[in-house]
Amino acid sequence: MRYPIVIHKDDKSDYGVSMPDIPGCFSAGSSYADALENAEEAIRCHLEGLLLNNEPLPVATAIDNWINHSDFASGVWAFIDLDLSQISGRVKRINITLPERVLNLIDIFGKNHAIKNRSAFLADAALAYMAEHQHAHRK
Repeated sequence: MRYPIVIHKDDKSDYGVSMPDIPGCFSAGSSYADALENAEEAIRCHLEGLLLNNEPLPVATAIDNWINHSDFASGVWAFIDLDLSQISGRVKRINITLPERVLNLIDIFGKNHAIKNRSAFLADAALAYMAEHQHAHRK
């Protein structure tokens, strides 16, 4: 899943990182590169904590949803791309059956969006679907 982040720098401070789609998750770094690296680790740890507490994972949204928000006006936007199938701990092999057309569409989508593999795509899609429907169910 590709989470948008915004990196900001105030005078006499490190680079701060906000993750608009992940409430309560923040990071920093002494350089821009450190800030990016630390942001990935912060998101990974935050999401692992949510999974341990059986809480839904936040769904990543487009930067367009946040770009005009006043809290992020002076920041630089980037994405952190995480393979959510690797976050939840042990990986378990399963056997599933899909229509060939659906599998071809997954492969085409994955190739066009730099998704590492089918498992990563399916894990991201399943978690996003569950989070969206769990959130809708709470309303």
